[in-house]
Amino acid sequence: MMKLDRYDLKILDILSRDGRITKSKLAEAINLSISPCWERVKRLEKAGVIEGYTARINADVLVPRNPVWVQIELKAHHAESFTRFEALVLDTPEVTECVAVGGGVDYLVKFEARSIDSYQRLMDRWLVSEAGIERYCTYIVTKTVKQSVIGIDTTDIH
Repeated sequence: MMKLDRYDLKILDILSRDGRITKSKLAEAINLSISPCWERVKRLEKAGVIEGYTARINADVLVPRNPVWVQIELKAHHAESFTRFEALVLDTPEVTECVAVGGGVDYLVKFEARSIDSYQRLMDRWLVSEAGIERYCTYIVTKTVKQSVIGIDTTDIH
């Protein structure tokens, strides 16, 4: 595990919120000169701590969408069932997030559908497919309270 100091942590915090910050602004923000600051960024990239830089796209501007969260429980709980279901998820562009969870359900899936009707038609197709869904519970998103990139909590890193 890579040892990070306060400068590295500050760099990560700033870049996680603004990946387009200039070298000089970043150096100024962490109180280092440009060359040492940029050497640290390159070291973090080379070590795989910084995997890349992305843009946050406001999909609402491009196309109307309705976020829907769904709890899914599979009929069978063996490797083939999970593999089959996960392949279906990967082949479905409307699925924007999917996590396997412990507890009473197997998966939490986030759909970004053009309409609630289009979501339900997609789910109906999943139910008659080979996906092996036992039951599902749909949660329609009525309001987004918080949505952000993950910041760095420096209290947890030593």
